[in-house]
Order: sequence, then C-alpha cells, then structure tokens
Amino acid sequence: MYQNYNTMETAFTLQLDFTIPNDHEARLISRFVDSIPSEFLLEETSHTGRPAFHPAMLLKMCLFAYSRTTFSGRKIERMNEESIPMKWLTGDTPISYKTINNFRSSEHASKLIKYAFILFTTLLSDNGLIHEDALYIDGTKIQADANIYSFTWKKAIARYEAKLNDNVSQLYEELIQAKVNLALSEETLQTSEGIEEIIGSLDKELVAVEAAITEEKVIPKGGSKLKRRRRILKKHRNKCKKDFLPRKQRYKEANAIFDGRNSFSKTDTDATFMCMKEDPMKNRELKPGYNLQVASSNQFVIAYDIFSNPTDTRTFIPFLESIQTLDLFKYIAADAGYGSEENYEAVLDTFQKVPLIPYGMYHKENSKTYRSNPKHRANWDYDEIKDAYTDLDGVHFSFSHYSTRNDKNGYQRQFKVYKADEEQPDETRKQLAKTPKGAQRQTAVNYNWEYFKQHAKENLESDRGKEIYAQRKIDVETVFGRLKGVFGMRRTHVRGKQAVHNDIGIMLMSMNLTKLALEARRKVGSFYKKAVKNKNRNETIRILILSLRFFYWRLVFSQPFLIEFIYYFAAS
Repeated sequence: MYQNYNTMETAFTLQLDFTIPNDHEARLISRFVDSIPSEFLLEETSHTGRPAFHPAMLLKMCLFAYSRTTFSGRKIERMNEESIPMKWLTGDTPISYKTINNFRSSEHASKLIKYAFILFTTLLSDNGLIHEDALYIDGTKIQADANIYSFTWKKAIARYEAKLNDNVSQLYEELIQAKVNLALSEETLQTSEGIEEIIGSLDKELVAVEAAITEEKVIPKGGSKLKRRRRILKKHRNKCKKDFLPRKQRYKEANAIFDGRNSFSKTDTDATFMCMKEDPMKNRELKPGYNLQVASSNQFVIAYDIFSNPTDTRTFIPFLESIQTLDLFKYIAADAGYGSEENYEAVLDTFQKVPLIPYGMYHKENSKTYRSNPKHRANWDYDEIKDAYTDLDGVHFSFSHYSTRNDKNGYQRQFKVYKADEEQPDETRKQLAKTPKGAQRQTAVNYNWEYFKQHAKENLESDRGKEIYAQRKIDVETVFGRLKGVFGMRRTHVRGKQAVHNDIGIMLMSMNLTKLALEARRKVGSFYKKAVKNKNRNETIRILILSLRFFYWRLVFSQPFLIEFIYYFAAS
C-alpha cells in the first residue's frame, strides 16, 4: 500500500501557514537586520512609479542564501520559491534575480554591510565575546570572476606605446619634409591630442590638394604630382585615424586603469593578476584576483576590505584606517608579512596600539647560526662614546655621513653610514677593510628600524604577547578555512571592486551569524543540561534566567522568544 500522491492541476489546494523553529538561523538573520536603524537601512527613493523592495528584505535574502552556499542570483530567486525559511524571510514575495543582483552590487548595500559590521562588533563587545582585547589580521587571495587569459601588463603597454611614439615621430618628420603645415612639440606628439592635430592638418592639406586637382586642366606627362600627393596624404591620414589614434587612446585608458598596479584583467578591470593560494600546477601561475584583508576576534570577522595590491605590507595601514571599531582593541597581531618600519611606526604612533607583529628576520636572528656569523652587524662590537663599530675580524668602522632613502611607496628611511677606516692596526685588517674592487667597506644603520625591531621582540617574547600571538593562527586562519572550505567561496561571483566588496561582505557577515547561532545552541544546550539536573522547577527557571541574562541572545532575539524558551523548559 502506498500513500495517496497526486500532482494533477485539478487537485484541491490547501494554503497552509509555514513557520520555522525559534532557534533557526533565519530568525537570527531577520532580527539582526531589523536592529539596523531606519536612517541607515532606508534611502531616499522616487515617489512615483512602483514602490521599491525593502532593503531589509533583500539583505535578509542575501545573508540567508550565502549561509546556504547559494551565490547565483537565479538560484537565490529559485530558493525564494522553494525554501520555507526564505519564504518566511520575504513574506512569500516573488523577487527577480535582477533585483537581487542590482542590490548586492549597489552603493546602498555597501553602506548597509559596513554598518552591519559595526553593529555586530558592538554586540560582541557588549557581551564579552571579544577575547584578550586583541585584533588578528591576515590576508588571502580570492580569484576574480574573470578570464584568466584576459591580462593586460603594464610593461607590455609601456613597450608598445614607446614604439608607437617612435612611429608617430617618424611620420611627423615625413610630413614636415612633405611641406605639410605642422608645428608640434615632442610632448604633444606623444599624446592623442597631438595625433588628432596631425589628422586635422592632413584634412586641410587634402582639401587644398583636391581644389588644385580640380583646377588642373592638362595632365602632365608621367601623371599628376598632385594626385600622387593626395594618395600619400590619404595613406598617412588613414594610418593615423585607424591605427595610431585608436591605439594611443587604448594605451591611455589602460594607464588610467593601472593606477599603480602592474596588470589588470580585461574582464574585470579592478582585478589584478597575482599568485593564488591554490596552485595545483606548482608553477606560480598568475590569475586575476583580489587581496582580501580580514580582522577577526574569537573567530568572528570584525572588519574586512579588499585591495588590488597583492602585497600585504602595503595594505596594512589603509586597512587599519578603514576599521571604525579599532578603539575596542589594544593589541594588533599579524604575521611577518606585515612587519615593516612604516607599519610599526603607524601602529605605535598613529593608532597607539601594541603591535604583536614579527619582522621578516625575527626567527632567523634568534638562531645560533645567525648569532655566530661574522658578516652580520648585529654581532659586532659597538662603542657608544666613539660611535664606531668593530667587526669580529677587528676591522674598525667610523661614522661617515647620514643618508636618506625613499622606497617605491615614498616612505623615507634615515640611515647612518659607517665606513671602514683606512688606517687599521695591521696589513691583514687593511685588506679586510676593502671590498673586492678595492673600495673601503661601508655599513648603513637605520636606528629607527632597530628600535622598532627591539620593541617588537619585547612584545612578542613577553608572557602576554606569547599568549595572544599563539592564538593568531587559530583565530584568523580559521576564518579563511571556513570561507573557502566550508562555504566554498574560492572566487567572487560579481565583477567590479564595489560589487566584489559587497559580495565578500555578505559572505563574511553570514559566516558571523551562523557561527553566532551555532555557539548559541551549544551554550543553551549546556545550560539545559545543568538545569535538568535540578529537580526544583523554580530553581531551574532561575538558573536559566541568570544564565541567559548574561548571554548575547538577549540582544539578538526578542523578549517574547526568551519567555517562550523559559516556559518550554519549565514545562518539561
């Protein structure tokens, strides 16, 4: 015997109300979004035409869909038609995938996501879920939604543009010899405006030649020179109009898109070609992607940002400047990829935080091999009174001059240069004081950098520093593991920096909410196990109230749910 099953259209349809459990993630997402104030949630819209969908509903849809590893706009639309929790969030409102895609790529969604992270961080701080007052920062590469072969390289553009400039200059010389009226500087010739002026001058010259040809009554022997001149001028004009000018304009647009980068993708011009974390071929293949920077605490994402620059060292300061809840933290922990003089100076002086960031040579300098190597200046003897160094071979170095160096990012470093004395105690040391080419040896010391290195060592080797830094891998690396392994987001799903920023932000916020819901279930379960051991029902209710009062559900879930929850255990 089988149960009755009928899918015919003539079957009688029953409209049933659907609901979801009280501890479902959809309820957590709904109440969290509803806690966003209206001045941030709503924006000014047109007073005519069809009313727009409420931003809270669209944000709830995206957060819940991303928590279920559904990223396609069409699949989110289908999920709204089939999933009961999604129907509950949208009130069974049909929404097109175009509306979903437009919302998650909009500037308004960017503002909502930014405020959502501030609100969530405040929630964590008020309920004691930020541990050790430490902020853990790390980065990873996310592949862009772009063709891996749609690359444009800055060096190639520079090489092709230089060759184009030579061709334009050569054409200019030919036109001058052909007595075409032109007067352009070398700088003007290397711009698209200069090529346009050449085209304008050729058009004027062709008009004059055409007029002279019409007045020519007798064709001379050997053919008309004016017609030959017209043919040559047309050839040069077509070359400029169809080849030189379009190429020059493309190179100009490409240089504007580079904006300090070395490459970009034609499919997604904001994406830069960089080495991904996943490299199955082991050949360091470059793929278009974004550099995702994440700040976490207790495995919750506090803030994030994306950069087109693949180097973590250069993204550190802009990322810290974008974190609006930085005042809640005292320590900033990151790996050695962020350890630079500029970053140390910014953390200590600008942000006034305690850096727990090792520099690149931190572990190597602590090795026995390094400490016994005579080539390293750190192992030499220093005379503070004479301001001089003596290496392990006995070669004496005296102060010579100051030096200032600028890196490619414009940061200035001050050095004191010490030069080996020409007069040494013996001939052996005189020979050791010279380079293989015969010049006197020199060594440059950056005392500002040495101070920051010593400060970093003291922080990292302190008991408090060791305890906090030991949690770095457990904290922030877990976020990347869940992002790529559990939620399967190894590449973006939209194009453009703003759209990608929103896409990743929705994903990270949905991860926060699902983790919050999971920890809440575990916490409530442990409370229940303690409560059921007590046979006194009134005492059970008291334990639950005291436990839940200091738990963060009171800020996320409404008071009626809390009462229902207590009555449920009281009646059991």
